[in-house]
Amino acid sequence: KIMPVARRVLGENYELTIAMRMSYAQSLYNDEGATLDDLHEAVTLLEENERIARRVFGGAHPLAMQMEHDLKKARAKLRAHEIAEA
Repeated sequence: KIMPVARRVLGENYELTIAMRMSYAQSLYNDEGATLDDLHEAVTLLEENERIARRVFGGAHPLAMQMEHDLKKARAKLRAHEIAEA
């Protein structure tokens, strides 16, 4: 509920909105009980958020760098989950 309000009120380019979306994605992919859908959502959210952060802050900004790191971890967990289900 809070993220759509933050995006509407603050805008998707606002640092707090970007940080909230990153935290939500982290909570999805770090959950030991994460489903395949959760992991897909986390990767999609981080991909979108990383593009926004790089455009708004530049690639050297700590948030952009953290999202790049998180995206790698989320993709690895997604791949591992897909392999385990195959």
